[in-house]
Order: sequence, then C-alpha cells, then structure tokens
Amino acid sequence: MNRKLSGAQLHRIAADSYRELPESGLVLVLDNIRSAHNVGSAFRTADAFKVDRIVLCGICACPPSVEIHKSALGAEEAVPWEHAGDTLAAVESLREQGYHIVSVEQTECSRSLHRFRREPGVRYALVFGNEVDGVRQDVVDASDLSLEIPQYGSKHSLNVSVSVGIVLWQFHGE
Repeated sequence: MNRKLSGAQLHRIAADSYRELPESGLVLVLDNIRSAHNVGSAFRTADAFKVDRIVLCGICACPPSVEIHKSALGAEEAVPWEHAGDTLAAVESLREQGYHIVSVEQTECSRSLHRFRREPGVRYALVFGNEVDGVRQDVVDASDLSLEIPQYGSKHSLNVSVSVGIVLWQFHGE
C-alpha cells in the first residue's frame, strides 16, 4: 500500500521558525503584480523552496490581505517580505547587497531556463513581471541575465505564479 503522509509525518516547521533556517541565497522580486492571488501563490511557493525574502514592488498587494492569505495559506506570515515603491530601485539595492539580478522574461538575449546552471555561492534576485507587460524594460536592462521558460504551445506566456514555481524548482534542482 502507498499511503499518503499525514501533516504530522511531514515534520513541517512552524511559521516563526522559518527565519531560523539556513539562507537559500534566493530573493523574489515581484514587479507590479496586479493580482493579490498571484502574490499569495508566490508566497506559498517561496515558502516551499525556502526563499530568503520577497520584495513586493509598486502596485503589488501586501500582507495583511484576505486575497493573499487565501492563496498563501499562511506563508505570508513565514516568508520575510518588504515593499519597494519602484522595482528598478529595489533591483539596484539588491545588486549593492551582492545579488546577481535575473529577470524571468523573453528577450532577444534570454537564456533558456533548462540550460542555466546556478553557480555555487552566488546569491540571486529573481525578478518576475506583471501579468500583462512582464518585467519592465528598464529592469531587464539592469539585469545581469534574462531567463526564459521554454514553451511549445500557442500562448507563449504562463501565469506568473506558475513561472515562480518552475524557476524555483530549477534553481533547487541542482
């Protein structure tokens, strides 16, 4: 028999213990994400992959929020976050803190995600753009690298919360 594990068997940590875990070297930057549900999903996925913090930029909804909580299921209480009025300023600050800036965006020079290998010891700030316009061009210009998720259908875009999950999986798959 292949029985599902109970919550107790999964040995999950309490939200207040999250910050005591070792750093992952990953920060999420959400560039003007309009949907609070997408922000909440990003929190939940960030928690699963032990992201160090999330930077919510511009018009992003911020906790506390019923809509964020509905998708995050409490992860917004565990994952550290901050709000920045402007994405470019946030990215420049992260660079000064030693982060390698990576925009997840389709560009003329973007590298396919499956060909990317995370460098040991390098800290990354992963920038995800809004649902309509993606990552702002000035933020792409300020990035060290653009990564593109390979897609084979007709739409050539994914929901931002799905993109966060795919990219974090790749960054932890090394």
